Amino acid sequence: MKADGLTIKELTEAVGGGITPRMVRHYHQLGLLPQPMRSHSNYRLYTETDVIRLQRIVALKQQGFQLNHIRQILEVEPPNNPNTNLMLQLQQQYRAVIQQISQLRQTASALEGLLGRDHDCQIIQAEVLAQLKLIEVETKVGLGELEKLWSGLDAQIHAHPEDFHESLKHVLPDLSARSEIEQDLISQLVLACGDVSLASFVKLSQQAIAASRDALKLGCEIIADIPTVAAALDQTRLFHLGCRIETLIDNPHVTTAVEAEQAFWQQQQWRKKLQQVKKGCIFVVGYAPSVLLSICQAIKQQQIQPALVIGMPIGFSHAPAAKRQLMRTNGAWIVVEGTIGGGLLAATALNSLVESVIEKPDCHCYLSH
Repeated sequence: MKADGLTIKELTEAVGGGITPRMVRHYHQLGLLPQPMRSHSNYRLYTETDVIRLQRIVALKQQGFQLNHIRQILEVEPPNNPNTNLMLQLQQQYRAVIQQISQLRQTASALEGLLGRDHDCQIIQAEVLAQLKLIEVETKVGLGELEKLWSGLDAQIHAHPEDFHESLKHVLPDLSARSEIEQDLISQLVLACGDVSLASFVKLSQQAIAASRDALKLGCEIIADIPTVAAALDQTRLFHLGCRIETLIDNPHVTTAVEAEQAFWQQQQWRKKLQQVKKGCIFVVGYAPSVLLSICQAIKQQQIQPALVIGMPIGFSHAPAAKRQLMRTNGAWIVVEGTIGGGLLAATALNSLVESVIEKPDCHCYLSH
């Protein structure tokens, strides 16, 4: 940093994040940034402390904090350890966001209960919903009447099995820009977890579908991170394709994300096994984020060349980071962004791809092998 300080332009360049001189001047007016020193020519000159403070402002703003809230955080931060108070503020912000999500989820669930009804349910639904206009739902009487409406709507569900495909048509976001196979994959993932919002977090690389289908037709090896994931795979179709299922952490006692993570770190044999997989295999990772991180590193170092990586581990720090690393690789991948994941989702993704390659044989001949 220059001994005489940074100009406002140099400050914005040092901080980055899309910050502009105009925004800096606005932060001065709001009291977020203290007034800087002035040069003999009356130019603002900024110090390293100003750079750090502005970086904090940008980071907090990106996390969703309002400017007046950011000012409060910066005002009460202990000078010796600002992270302590910041963590408390982040926890408060997180709880508020979760509460909003919960309320929105309840509203979405109610809408799904109406929109997601198939044709047979809609017959009685049309008759019952016509009564909604007559109800004032803010009153206790209105709430009681609304409960009766739900009872009327739910009465029809006993008359027939649910038509999942028809239900999904009404609640899924517009997927017309995606291929038919992608649409089916996303639909299967939503059905696996019951959360329609998952559709927005499913990401596929451009070559994921073609590369995986080609590999499956050639009878590629399927490698699950733990036995629980392997057990959820469509063994009938995979057997008929000639795809052998392997388990990376081949320990039947490992059944959870915690156990998978610990086993992978504590026993080098699983890490060595990962580096010895065959070219053109498909990874199905549903539990251990460190497995996915190691896969990404091995791909980057050209130690392995999988045909596809399905990366859907569970976790709150390593899992999102591992998925971001996977999406930066040049290979074929399918992920559910963020902390959402699990063995069932990972297995469902592969099963959907397998289903697009081969009809399900009417046998269980794999059981005799």
